[in-house]
Amino acid sequence: MGSMGPNVDFDAPGDTVLSPSVLAHVVLRTQKLKEMVDFYTTFLGGHVVYGNDFLCFITYDDEHHRVALVGIPDTTPKVANSAGLHHIAFTFPALTDLLLAYRQRKAKGILPVWCVNHGPTNSIYYKDPEGNMLETQVDNFDTSDAATAFMSSAEFAANPIGTDFDPEDYIARLRGGEPEDDLKRRVEIGHRGPPNNI
Repeated sequence: MGSMGPNVDFDAPGDTVLSPSVLAHVVLRTQKLKEMVDFYTTFLGGHVVYGNDFLCFITYDDEHHRVALVGIPDTTPKVANSAGLHHIAFTFPALTDLLLAYRQRKAKGILPVWCVNHGPTNSIYYKDPEGNMLETQVDNFDTSDAATAFMSSAEFAANPIGTDFDPEDYIARLRGGEPEDDLKRRVEIGHRGPPNNI
C-alpha cells in the first residue's frame, strides 16, 4: 500500500504530478560490457548483483541495483556532441570522503577529467570507457535552502559554472590543518562560460 492509503482519488488531476521518492538507478547501453562492468564496480566500490553475457546489475548500497549495463550487439560509439544525458552524479557526505575516493580511484588508474567548485558543490568529474560522464560531489552548504540562496546570488549569476580546483592541493591544505569549510567556499573569478572539453 502506498503512502496515500487505500482511499486515494485516482481521478483527481491535481495541480502537479506526484513526485517520485528517489532516483533509483541508471541503465547504460554498452558495446564493451566486460570493460564497463570492471570500471563501474571499481569506480563505485560496488559489486555485481546479477550478470550474464549481455546484462549486468551493479550496486554499492542497500538498493538492489544502482547501475545496469546492457550489451546490445548493434550499439555504436557515443557521439560526443549529441543531445541526451550529460552526466550522472554521485554524492559523498564530506569533502574528505570525496578526496579519499579520488585518491583510491587514482591508485587504480581512474583519473578525473575536471575538478570544479560549482558553489553548491565541489565536484570531480570522470569519464567511463565509453565516454559517459560521471560526477562525484560533496554539498558545500549545510542545507538545501542555503545552496538555493547561493544559486540566486549575483556571484552565481556571473559564474554558474564554477572555479576549478586541484584535489591534490585540497588534500595538502587539509593535511596542513585548513578547515574543510574553507575549501568548500568557492573562490570567485567573475564571469565564466561553459568549459570546451566537458
